[in-house]
Amino acid sequence: MPSSSYNPDVLSCLANLSSDEVFTPPELVNRMLDLLPPELWTDRKATFLDPGCKSGVFLREIAKRLDKGLEAQIPDRQKRMDHIFTNQLYGLAITELTALLSRRSVYCSKTANGKYSVCEAFNTPDGNIRFGRVEHTWEKGRCVFCGANETDYERGEELESHAYAFIHTDKPKRIFDMQFDVIIGNPPYQLSDGGFGRSASPIYHNFVQQAKKLNPRFLTMIIPSRWFAGGKGLNDFRAEMLGDDRIRKLVDYEDASEVFPGVDIAGGVCYFLWECDSRGPCEVTNVHNNETVVSLRPLNEFQTFIRHGQAVPIIRKVLAKGEKSMSEQVSSRKPFGLPTNARPMKRGDLILRWNNGEGPYVRKDVMIGTEMIDKWKVITSKVSYDHGGQPDKNGMRKVLSIVDILPPKTICTETYIVAGVFENRVEAERLAQYLRTRFVRFLIAQLSFSQDITKDRFFFVPTLKMNTQWTDDKLYKRYDLTKDEVAFIESKIRPMEANGE
Repeated sequence: MPSSSYNPDVLSCLANLSSDEVFTPPELVNRMLDLLPPELWTDRKATFLDPGCKSGVFLREIAKRLDKGLEAQIPDRQKRMDHIFTNQLYGLAITELTALLSRRSVYCSKTANGKYSVCEAFNTPDGNIRFGRVEHTWEKGRCVFCGANETDYERGEELESHAYAFIHTDKPKRIFDMQFDVIIGNPPYQLSDGGFGRSASPIYHNFVQQAKKLNPRFLTMIIPSRWFAGGKGLNDFRAEMLGDDRIRKLVDYEDASEVFPGVDIAGGVCYFLWECDSRGPCEVTNVHNNETVVSLRPLNEFQTFIRHGQAVPIIRKVLAKGEKSMSEQVSSRKPFGLPTNARPMKRGDLILRWNNGEGPYVRKDVMIGTEMIDKWKVITSKVSYDHGGQPDKNGMRKVLSIVDILPPKTICTETYIVAGVFENRVEAERLAQYLRTRFVRFLIAQLSFSQDITKDRFFFVPTLKMNTQWTDDKLYKRYDLTKDEVAFIESKIRPMEANGE
């Protein structure tokens, strides 16, 4: 049997674990470090902070680059390593366990001053990778810093508090009392918020905002891409990010498993480079199946960030017509006030459509959407066909899982939203066909970074008169799309027939 020289990096193995606190593969760390100017690696005064250490991989990979870059200035290896670890690298661990893991990765010892530590200059076990238990600050059942639910996170000392030091203070500069050139990391993404089911609220944006308060020269973090469209607690953050022309590079992955193998992150992930002293348009790189497309554009051209540069001219052509947005006619959730778990009754004068069939329902119990009851209604499922807004292995999406028509005296539960209401069946059928076009589903997809299909996802879809049957060919011609633009739409959106296939 031939011998094998395979020697896997333990931090690459850790990266395959699935968790809200995702470990970062070394390969990804180095892609992020490549965004920084090369002269940093020969600057013995440059300082680096990872405010959310989990495995210590960011500080470890930075140490490798500084070790090589400072060799000419500090020839003695031990003196060079002592200088790097004591004067240049700093971290805040998110738990006691990750503090030990990070020190082991960076200093090659679970204590910075241990027998096997590669740094001989520390006289404390923590070194520059700190962890101290922090408690949440409760007000009306929520943490004033991260929004955690008191019921879930008011716990004894035997459990982690998950109150991360970096974001649980309004004076972050006091943590290390120094100015950092680079803040870098992969912060925790979310915390359970006590909502229905496994509801969770994002917290990664708090790390980004707190880092900016420290005014580093450079900031780079990898975070979920869901902020592109805002949503749960992210609307202000989205507006802030899109309006910040110091974000000079943005690298976006529709499929998070390309960088976090085995980890499912709805909507994908992205990392960015923020430069304090540089302003201008952003270099946006889209990556899928190891293929990249690069565009240079301002982030705030639209209220929601458009993921693909090739989609921007298509949207411009649509908006140039000045037509009314379909989001104005699409219903909100619970179009008839009935939750998902509403069920048919034994008898009634209406028909209720729910996610597993139809049955009778009493009209007098319907208090919302009564003006729609006796009309023809076009519905679509409130849940996207695509998991978390992610494309399939070929980079294509279906977007809408169901498009159907409800006749008069038929209502539906919260499982569906109503896309349009008509006096006659013909116009309803034409709207259903319109929604099934690749063109319309492509426009919806530009605002869909999660599993939910809501009325705001229809913002780019124009409201057209249903006096004709709209097809993709007619729509491509109406908006004067080029062959390349048509090809791009059809490379991203799967066909959808009347039966949903």
